[in-house]
Amino acid sequence: MTSSADATDAPSHSHSHSHSHSHSSRSSHSSASDHRDVRAELESLTTEAFRPELSEIDQLPTLDIAKLMNGEDATVPGAVAAQLPGIAAAIDAIAERMGRGGRLVYAGAGTAGRLGVLDASECPPTFNTDPSEVVGLVAGGPAAMTTSIEGAEDSAELAVEDLSALDLTADDVVVGVSASGRTPYAIGAVEHARALGALTVGLSCNADSALAAAADHGIEVVVGPELLTGSTRLKAGTAQKLVLNMLSTITMIRLGKTYGNLMVDVRASNEKLRARSRRIVSLATGASDEEIEAALAATDGEVKNAILTILGNVDGPTATRLLEESNGHLRAALAAALH
Repeated sequence: MTSSADATDAPSHSHSHSHSHSHSSRSSHSSASDHRDVRAELESLTTEAFRPELSEIDQLPTLDIAKLMNGEDATVPGAVAAQLPGIAAAIDAIAERMGRGGRLVYAGAGTAGRLGVLDASECPPTFNTDPSEVVGLVAGGPAAMTTSIEGAEDSAELAVEDLSALDLTADDVVVGVSASGRTPYAIGAVEHARALGALTVGLSCNADSALAAAADHGIEVVVGPELLTGSTRLKAGTAQKLVLNMLSTITMIRLGKTYGNLMVDVRASNEKLRARSRRIVSLATGASDEEIEAALAATDGEVKNAILTILGNVDGPTATRLLEESNGHLRAALAAALH
């Protein structure tokens, strides 16, 4: 983040619904006092704190810098561990919404936004979800995935526009992601979603953040000051990646997209996936290669259906019907087949 991009960032001292009005109300301030306000605020954020003991890091041998950095990284899972009860509560609430047809939408700027897009983009190949089911919004749009879009993070209105384009409903979930917990785009997304009755989650890396306060579920993974002052793509980004992995993966487990720890909701669409599909059916059933090939042929390559035909001793159409009746939960469909 550059100081110029931060200069119009919304204040974090309150979680009232004033963020979207911050631009107009602040435009009358002198730019010098504006910069002072923001500077004072940045200095109060853990993610922006300066570490004097690392001020000569550039003088160290490369291996020593790598060891320091690795030591910092090793602290991140512990910070995530401290928030697991809150993460689990958020996941159960997300799964409940998605179970009734809602979508999971991530919204953030910069690294936080890109990580949301990354997580969303990996759900279709992993869980056979439709691309519309898990969506990543990054401030500034698709171009911001590869280019820093200055100022986009400062606009709560931009978040409202992006969410409006999705026709958000009360069944949906919006997860605002921001290392500082003060980014107007993320806070604006959460506030707009909450006003519509959607479920909201605020993922931040500072305690007592405006983002967590604005959301139904606040998750604050406090990783401490970065090796490079204010470079929140480091520990904060790692923490966000770990939590987003949990939100999507465990939600999909709750929704029946897996069978044990196997990715059974996968369609064999290329040679690598076909090989993986055969292996998953083998691990789940212990069947011979011939049985597996026949089952996949009878179920149009759908792994979950193929497993059900083998373990439940039913044909392809019956497997499809049983899975529809169980909302895609293989264990429940299998129990029905064996009764």
